[in-house]
Amino acid sequence: MTRTHAPLHGLRILSLALNLPGPAALMRCRRMGATCVKIEPPGGDPMGHYNPGAYAELHEGVKVLQADLKTETGRDAVHRELAKADVLLTSFRPSALRKLGLAWKELHSRYPGLSQVAIVGAPGARAEEPGHDLTYLADNGLVPGLELPATLYADMSGSLMASEAVLQAALRKHERYGGSGDPHPEGLYLEVALSDAAGYLALPRRWGLTQASGSVGGAHAGYRLYPCRDGRVAVAALEPHFAAALCEAAGVPGSDGSTMFASGTHAAVAAFFAAKTRAELDALATEKDLPLHTMANAQERAAGK
Repeated sequence: MTRTHAPLHGLRILSLALNLPGPAALMRCRRMGATCVKIEPPGGDPMGHYNPGAYAELHEGVKVLQADLKTETGRDAVHRELAKADVLLTSFRPSALRKLGLAWKELHSRYPGLSQVAIVGAPGARAEEPGHDLTYLADNGLVPGLELPATLYADMSGSLMASEAVLQAALRKHERYGGSGDPHPEGLYLEVALSDAAGYLALPRRWGLTQASGSVGGAHAGYRLYPCRDGRVAVAALEPHFAAALCEAAGVPGSDGSTMFASGTHAAVAAFFAAKTRAELDALATEKDLPLHTMANAQERAAGK
């Protein structure tokens, strides 16, 4: 992203947020042109210990300082940075911020132009409840079996919402009230709840789209996962022209709306894929312009194939 098209160029963010959602939001903001400073405890961010590679990518271009916020010296270091910041990014419980003297009322009084984006687990009064990505997903029906989710959906979607909130704060910074030309409007307090982020991701399921009876939940034969001879294939032939191309390739007569939901169509498409190798299906996708993606099976993935 060039500086000309960087929407956060000129914005200075101070982050106190550890682990994943806060640093992921900070990474996006830096890529949008913000100047990013992060203060970590003397022991560093836990992610720097349990996944140094992820930590390095998340903090590329971020100025990282260390300070013990429980000491007067550490709090002084925070306030030196706050005096230069446009946005403060946090991921503490509200009670912890109060203990550190960083509650919004106190911050707003001392730094009226500063905005705060506070990442919490759940909104409002529930912000003190313990929780994590997995519990927020489970609460929203996004953990249907005993397998762990493929990624940290609530944390990552929460980071996107937090970066949206920073964009909102940046817009506020550049507002002009009533044509007065005031370049220093008051800052905003914006709370981002990871449980809300999980709830947003869960909307398609609540609407029935990804339930077993939904078109993208398995009921449509052209939008499913199938085994093939040497792995698996994800096929997304949902639109009529894609469904028609799939049916033609699989030798299924007809491809109208009802055909794709018929048990016979499911069986025929499954048999077609089961007889093909991944290489054959990749070639078919190119030849027939089909939206499909082949994958190794679990054993091959474990072996690194």
